[in-house]
This record gives sequence, structure tokens and C-alpha cells, in this order.
Amino acid sequence: MVADNVKRVGRGVLDFLLPPRCPSCGTRIADDGHLCGTCWGEMAMITAPMCGLCGLPFAAGDLDGAECGACMREPPEFDWARAAVVYDDRAKSLILGLKYGGIGSGVPALGRMMAGSIAREAKPDLIIPVPLHSRRLLMRRFNQSQLLAKTLATNLSLPLEAFALERRKATPSQGTLNRKSRKRNVAGAFRVTADGKQAIAGKSVLLVDDVLTTGATASACAKALKRSGASHVGLVVFARVKHPSAG
Repeated sequence: MVADNVKRVGRGVLDFLLPPRCPSCGTRIADDGHLCGTCWGEMAMITAPMCGLCGLPFAAGDLDGAECGACMREPPEFDWARAAVVYDDRAKSLILGLKYGGIGSGVPALGRMMAGSIAREAKPDLIIPVPLHSRRLLMRRFNQSQLLAKTLATNLSLPLEAFALERRKATPSQGTLNRKSRKRNVAGAFRVTADGKQAIAGKSVLLVDDVLTTGATASACAKALKRSGASHVGLVVFARVKHPSAG
């Protein structure tokens, strides 16, 4: 009882000195790990109809679960992908704040939205984040996909294999590349570790990343996982680019 009272007093002092703020707009909020009501209301949630493979949102009235043109031309290596929201200015501010500003207070909220986006999918056996190359990890000091994966693992009560997959090639940024160039850029960039092979053998894997554009990085990861024994690879991201680069 005394310890609980001390914790409450300590938290009250901390909230007074450093009040919780919305990770998107900076407005004061009641508790960390949430968005303010305005930012939450402005999130462009992805709901059906959508592509059955890559989760690309379709226009109202389109057939839910059908494949988009890109997936029909070249199916991804992962079995399905889902995203919580459309990658618009609001989602972009959260992702950039996390990746480059170190604003991690929004991770629990992002994780909850991601968990909701895969509620209809079969429950996987374990969770693996898309890894960063060691050089980039040293510069950034953390892997945003691993933070999201950890939150998802807690929400879904699933084991997290944070280091089963590694990025063995330091590839240039995908940002300015078209679809074909992105695929070439990450070809052979990922491999499963020795311990990872034991963990994923015959298992259904949920791959976690922050943003999905063309799916090149996720496909390269899924290919490595399946070659090393994973039976199934699903993908969940926080945000989905609605109009991926062509070419």
C-alpha cells in the first residue's frame, strides 16, 4: 500500500514537471501512450475493401480480398499484409517523429492500431521485426520496427524473436527509388541467423515494419524467412502508402 502511494505521488510529480503530450501534435493529454482526440480522429484508418495480398485500400464498392494490379503482375513473397492507417501527413509525422526524433511515446498507440488491423487474420506463432543494418542501428540507436514489434508481442501475447533476422547488406535508402529499383536494392540483403532458423522452423511468422510502400523490403525478408523454414509469413505495418512508386 505504501509503495503504491509512493508510486502515485512520484508519477504526479513527474506529470507536473513533464506532462504527457500527444506524440503527433504535442497537445497535453491524460496519459502517455495515447494520441489526443483530435489526432486520433484524423487518422485515416484502413478498412475493407482492400487487396487480399498487400492490403492496398480499394475504393468503396470494389471487391474486398481481390488482388490489386501490382500483386497480380508480381505477387509478393509474403502471404498477406495489413496496415492500420494510410500514410498521410498525420501518419508521416508520427513515423518521422519516432524514427528521427526519438519520440517513442506514441508506440503503444501505434501498436494497438496495428493489432486491430490483423484481428481477422489467423494468429501467428511468433513475431519478427524488419531489422536495420548494424551501421544504421548505431547511428539511430534503436530500431523503430523492433519497438513496434515488442508492443505487438505484448498485445497479442506472442513470443518476439527480435534477432532472428539480420540485415547483412547496408543498402541505400529506398525513398527515391521506383518499384523495380527497390527490389534490386534489397535483393539478398537479409538472412536468418542460426538461432533464428531453430525458432522459425515450421512456424507462422508475423513480420513487423513501420511503413509499407511497394513491399520490396518485406518481400526480401519473407523470402529469407521461408527459405530458412518458416511455413507462412504475414506482414503488419503501421502505415500503408496508398499510391506506391511505379516502374
